[in-house]
Amino acid sequence: MQARRLGCGHNPLRRPSDRFEAALAVIALFAGILLIPAGAAVGTSVEKADESRVAEQRAVLRQLAARTTADAPAITGQELGRITWPVPVVWQDETGVDHRGLVDLMLGTKANTEVVVWVDRSGALVKPPRTAGDSAAIGDAVGFGTVIGCWLVLWVLLLIARRALDRRRLADWAAEWEQVAPGWTHHDG
Repeated sequence: MQARRLGCGHNPLRRPSDRFEAALAVIALFAGILLIPAGAAVGTSVEKADESRVAEQRAVLRQLAARTTADAPAITGQELGRITWPVPVVWQDETGVDHRGLVDLMLGTKANTEVVVWVDRSGALVKPPRTAGDSAAIGDAVGFGTVIGCWLVLWVLLLIARRALDRRRLADWAAEWEQVAPGWTHHDG
């Protein structure tokens, strides 16, 4: 029965446009299934590229120990979604020279707490490079988004094709009715 619904089998009422529409649906289904491993491959390549870029950043940046010089505000519930706060820190470079800067730390961090900071070759503070988990999450999101986006494109293309086929069927039915109608509407009186 499912085969007949998909246009297989002999049915004198089934038009070529019906068979074409069924074939398009089957092709779209197989294409949608094949998009899953394709999206996974895209996500994996994005993850690997991001990991490579992060590895290059880690090779250029340095991680140093620093100390906070002031308290971060305590958590009071009035921070409106903030969980970090810019806190002044001090650290020494390899020559023993003190440097100062602001680092976003968790609310409630006390003064004289040891923290890790990242600096570039010039000794300026930079954001820490992403973790491997971040790269994996980005790759997963891109892969998933690729599959969903392609499915939406397939669906829209199938809808456009069905609309064109419906117009074609309506035109064919109107033409056939023009041929048949005179025989049905003729009355002898």
